Amino acid sequence: MRCGEQFTGIDPVVPAVAPRDHIADSRHKTTGVAVTRRYTESAMSDRVHDEATLHSATQVLTRGYDPALSLGSARPAVFRSSTYVFPSPEAAERAFAVASGRSRRADNENIDLIYARLNHPNAEILEDQLVPLEAGAKAAAVFNSGMAAIMTAMTTFAAPGDRVVYTVPLYGGTQHLIHEFLEPFGIKGTAVHSGATEELDDAIRTVKPRIVLIETPANPTIRMTDIRKAVATAKNLTDPAYVFIDNTFLGPAFQHPLLFGADLCLYSATKYLSGFSDLLAGAALAADPQLIVRMKGRRVIFGNILPPDECWLLDSRLPLVTLRMNRSSKSAQRIAETLQHHPKVSKVYYPTLFDDPEQIRIRDAQCDFPGGLFSLELKGGKNAAFDFLRNVKIARNAVSLGGVETLTCHPKTTTHSPLSAQEMETAGVTDGLVRVSVGVEDWRDLLEDFQRALDRV
Repeated sequence: MRCGEQFTGIDPVVPAVAPRDHIADSRHKTTGVAVTRRYTESAMSDRVHDEATLHSATQVLTRGYDPALSLGSARPAVFRSSTYVFPSPEAAERAFAVASGRSRRADNENIDLIYARLNHPNAEILEDQLVPLEAGAKAAAVFNSGMAAIMTAMTTFAAPGDRVVYTVPLYGGTQHLIHEFLEPFGIKGTAVHSGATEELDDAIRTVKPRIVLIETPANPTIRMTDIRKAVATAKNLTDPAYVFIDNTFLGPAFQHPLLFGADLCLYSATKYLSGFSDLLAGAALAADPQLIVRMKGRRVIFGNILPPDECWLLDSRLPLVTLRMNRSSKSAQRIAETLQHHPKVSKVYYPTLFDDPEQIRIRDAQCDFPGGLFSLELKGGKNAAFDFLRNVKIARNAVSLGGVETLTCHPKTTTHSPLSAQEMETAGVTDGLVRVSVGVEDWRDLLEDFQRALDRV
């Protein structure tokens, strides 16, 4: 089944990820400045031998954690220590030499943990178990928010004098970061309309950016941008550009940018990866582990690693990410395709309802299922939107998305309010636009809730 097709009565099943071309290392490991004591070969040898053939849904439960190192606990414990005791002065000297980059870890060398700002066991377990969820990924880094992940990525790979091409609409916080920090810092941004394939192609060729930042689908208009084409153009430059994809809306279950050649997948892990609206987190994943090594080096300076408790909580949510996203996607499709006929609605933005041939082409080429988000354009502008938000009962009027509960918001006055009037118009963020993130409630109850609220507009 592809993104534009109708769901049957059976929950959609995400295609299995093909076995990777490397043997998954199911031990805490050292990468760049991340330093920790390795598992013993004897404790893990059988699992390491078998893991390369496992599907992602299995690896997320078996990779990166050995119960033998946690008193037999079936699931990871929380390691709240800020500092770690060295077995000898020589071990401390060696750990700092590797952490500072003065020396490189030898193959199979055990390096001790130093300090939780550099790394800690819960971060390493979480990062290992994130990798199999993202098709094509070989390394991950976690941060204390989605904005921290984006900020770290941008400042790791771009410097004053560089250029960034980015698609709009874009999450308001990210656009604010570009305008209020990166541009004064000397990194100039160039905005391009989401889904405008030729416009983006021309901008990359003309601007010759260091980074191409794409949010697809776009927030909140759900417009999609051709990842494969952007990558081809960016990599064909004399000095190739990095391509970063904010994959929060459809990843990791329904869209796989690394398979299209993107350099980084960036996430607000607060959303679908966590799924319960009770923690903040961010993540970056890459097919090239050295990109993650560089980001972890910058993370040490910023001190924005995700703390142990949040890592532990987030790790516990990963095995159910696909199940939650499948449920939300199926419900959202049923609701969106029904609400498009309501007399108070002028348009519903949702992948199965695309009418632009270019958007349909991109959708069919790069997403597996349509996802749990849609936006409504209401007749009557801001007053109608506010009346709708006042009258929903099951859905909650709150920003954020990807939780088990259904959330609704008015982007123009909330998530995208920092934008100028011209930026709002360019992005298509209108007075009557309402964004809906569908949770895991029964879709029939949600549909009735929305229809009742619309009838009162």
